[in-house]
Amino acid sequence: MGKSENKILKKKIGILGGTFDPAHKGHLAISKEALKKFDLNYVIWAITKRNPFKKKTVYNLKKRISICKQIIKKNKSIKIEYFEDKIRSNKTVDLINFLLKNKKLELYFLMGADNIIKFHKWHKWKQISRKCNIIVFDRHGYKKKSLNSKAFKNLDDEKIKFIKFNKVNISSSQLRKI
Repeated sequence: MGKSENKILKKKIGILGGTFDPAHKGHLAISKEALKKFDLNYVIWAITKRNPFKKKTVYNLKKRISICKQIIKKNKSIKIEYFEDKIRSNKTVDLINFLLKNKKLELYFLMGADNIIKFHKWHKWKQISRKCNIIVFDRHGYKKKSLNSKAFKNLDDEKIKFIKFNKVNISSSQLRKI
């Protein structure tokens, strides 16, 4: 079987990782956009107990999962998952490696433009970019910084896509201030 035939058989899965503290319509909007634009089979919201770049969470894990379920409602194209106990890690690269044990998956890692700015500080970030497609969604005020980031400049154009996206201008940190 040729390489192109093999690719056709793969399921295209989006991964949106984070603390979701709290989840909001921006997470839903980029998930729906990725589903449509990249013809994904589904998107997994991979919830982490704690983001290594943040001090603490406002809501506990159970509450955050509950809020995520409320946000997606009955959207069967988005799945809520907590993998950390199963894979014994909160590192993105470990999640990617775990998911890729299923040889029938092609992964698309979704992130906001604010995350690509620090992506080069993530554990084994280059390995992540070799193993999956990176989809960066524009966020108001971050475009220039993200396009000039170390990670964006170092990644192959085939592996990273910058998506102009102005539909939602909200963040979890803004919601926590309300």
